[in-house]
Amino acid sequence: MRAKDVGSQTIRFDPAPENPCFGCGGGNVRGMRLAFTGDPATGRVTGRLLMSADYQGGGGMLHGGIIALILDEAMGKLSRFEDVRAVTAELNVEYLKPIRVDQEIFVEAFQQERKGRQLYHQAEIRDGEGVVLARGRGRFVAIGPR
Repeated sequence: MRAKDVGSQTIRFDPAPENPCFGCGGGNVRGMRLAFTGDPATGRVTGRLLMSADYQGGGGMLHGGIIALILDEAMGKLSRFEDVRAVTAELNVEYLKPIRVDQEIFVEAFQQERKGRQLYHQAEIRDGEGVVLARGRGRFVAIGPR
C-alpha cells in the first residue's frame, strides 16, 4: 500500500499496483483494494467501506472472515506510524452485530501499547449511526524497519 500525504496531518494509504496483497494491494485482480487514511497526530487509521455481495457469507451478510480481514488490514497500517514492518501474530475478533453487504461501514484502528517489537492494536467497525458492529484486537510483531 502506497502512502500519500493528503494534508498537513493525514496520510492516504492507497492500493499500490505492485502489492499483491488480497486485502490492501492493487496488484491482485481478485483483491479487495482496501484504502485507508492515517492521522499521525492522533495515531488513528480510518476507512470508509461499502462491500459488495462478492464478500457475503450468506443471507446478504458480510462473511466473518472478511470482517476479520478488514480489522486486520486497518490495524496493520498502524505500523507505518512506528516506521516498522510488522506481521500479525494474533488476531481476536468479536462479532457484535451482523453487517449487511450493502451497508456503508466505518473502520477505525489505534495502537494500544508497544512493548519492544510487540505492537498491540485495536480496531472497530461501526455503522453510519456509530453503533459498533465488530471489534478486533491484534498483536503484531515488528520484523524490521520500513
